[in-house]
Amino acid sequence: MCWYPIVIKGQEMGYADYLTLELERPSHTEISHQFRFGGSAQLFSNLNPEADYIDGVIAFVSGNKMKLSFKVDELPEWASDGKLGVQVLFDDNSYDEMEKALQWPIKSNLPTETQRLVDVLIGKKEPSFTKTFQPSNAPTLNDSQNQAVNRMLAADDVAIVHGPPGTGKTTTLIQGIKALLAQGEEQILVVAPSNAAVDLLSEQLANAGHSVVRIGNPSKVSDHLLALTLDHQIQQHSTNKEIKKLKKRANEFRDMAHKYKRNFGKAEREQRKALFDEAHKILKDVEHMEQYIIKDILGKTQIIAATLVGANHYTIRQLKYNVVVIDEAAQALEPACWIPILKAKKVIFAGDHCQLPPTIKSQEAGQAGLSVTLFEKCIQMMPQAAVLLDTQYRMHQSIMGFSSAQFYNGLLKAHESNATHYILTNDKPIEFIDTAGCGFEETTDQKSIANPEEAAMLIQVLLSYYIHWEQQQLGLPQPSTGVIAPYKDQIYALHEALANNTDLQPFKGSIVINTIDSFQGQEKDIIFISMTRSNADGVIGFLKDYRRMNVAMTRARKKLVVIGDSATLSRNTFYDQFIKYCEQHNAYSSAWEYMNA
Repeated sequence: MCWYPIVIKGQEMGYADYLTLELERPSHTEISHQFRFGGSAQLFSNLNPEADYIDGVIAFVSGNKMKLSFKVDELPEWASDGKLGVQVLFDDNSYDEMEKALQWPIKSNLPTETQRLVDVLIGKKEPSFTKTFQPSNAPTLNDSQNQAVNRMLAADDVAIVHGPPGTGKTTTLIQGIKALLAQGEEQILVVAPSNAAVDLLSEQLANAGHSVVRIGNPSKVSDHLLALTLDHQIQQHSTNKEIKKLKKRANEFRDMAHKYKRNFGKAEREQRKALFDEAHKILKDVEHMEQYIIKDILGKTQIIAATLVGANHYTIRQLKYNVVVIDEAAQALEPACWIPILKAKKVIFAGDHCQLPPTIKSQEAGQAGLSVTLFEKCIQMMPQAAVLLDTQYRMHQSIMGFSSAQFYNGLLKAHESNATHYILTNDKPIEFIDTAGCGFEETTDQKSIANPEEAAMLIQVLLSYYIHWEQQQLGLPQPSTGVIAPYKDQIYALHEALANNTDLQPFKGSIVINTIDSFQGQEKDIIFISMTRSNADGVIGFLKDYRRMNVAMTRARKKLVVIGDSATLSRNTFYDQFIKYCEQHNAYSSAWEYMNA
């Protein structure tokens, strides 16, 4: 939560004239930390920490180095006195905005159309659909995707795009937004719970030829998308040259005023005040000009993109929209969803409630209902508003089959381009390797669980697979591999096993090891999953969160290998069915077969 002491390695004026510091921690480097890109952090002096601090945004963090961006021209004087540290800041703003959104309908009279939308979303009224629209039939989309686009066009208040893994949810959304704009919508607000999701949509919408303004702190936006940010577009505006001249002039007046010493007479005091007044007057003119630029830019753009909380950014707070699109809605907290919804006449949800839910840190809040998202409520309450995208373009049909049966009522189908693709000739696209009876016991500390022997075996199986691949392939790129475990201690054990395996080093660049959550939204040619749990009591802990396992299994394109102890896992119905599914597909093997090979 805190690095102390830290050393300032350098400073520069970053994007939009924000001061950026490069920091490094010289000690305690073995301790893991919770600093994340885009998060808020505070630089402080330990000489007087209650008074000497400045808040910023993390623009980069890797290992023991960090870049912090501040909205100031220069560092305070106390920063040169040493004894500096940096600490994680709690993000009060997000919670304040959610609280305001929940209070607004109570304290204010909503516009009639927004009130109707609220009534539909809370179940007081039925959603309605119009027939007077021009149907879309994009040749690049499949039938279910075109059906989803037409539901977006026909909805008067709510439409839901249910996108299971690999079914082209983002592609469908882009086409739907394009169709809405073509049929008369002048401006659409596009939001998502995370900066990464907003960046993805912003980039694809811009690539599709739409004018996009990305709202938010440039420090939280991917570098290659900075040109889409409001800050960048303000800098590129024709009026901005005059603003720079005025700011320079205001600074000159302030510099002149600061030259007066403390001991001076009445005339000098009046002159000093006049200089400050003139600088203040110029900056007021600058403020008005900047407001004009912002209004001009926003008035001409088709897409405004922001996070859920960013939908209430001061630059767009007063704007209203006919249509709001919420992507990754199944990962969004309900209170955050209401922030953009209360600006809309119609909302389009996109997501999949059968994948990762939002993180609920309060067990009490989760039990009281916060763990059920607005997306999930709506898809259950108004199925007529939802369209399931039923064709997936990622997985071999055998990898897809179990997920389809367990989560999507068996409705998913694999597109012909990927239904039978393999990495190796005569390969098994899915495989369960059973460690029962091998003596691979889980180990537990206070925070996490590991199974070092299972980790070592997984790495050995992975090596044998790459050896077979090397024997069969003729100069083709190495297949990408993801190694997933549900526990952080097992991730450490897997990293250690990989580092100790010298034969796998030539393939190391193609292998990523991480938790399930970190693989959300990604795909790999090969996925290995270490189930980790192995105990006499059949306890599987949060492996009971089947939606997480759905995410893990559906990251694989051509090969899925699950390694686990059937004696522990099969006491649970879900995992028992998975093992039986593997047996039906001739995809079950014992770990003993690999140990004796």
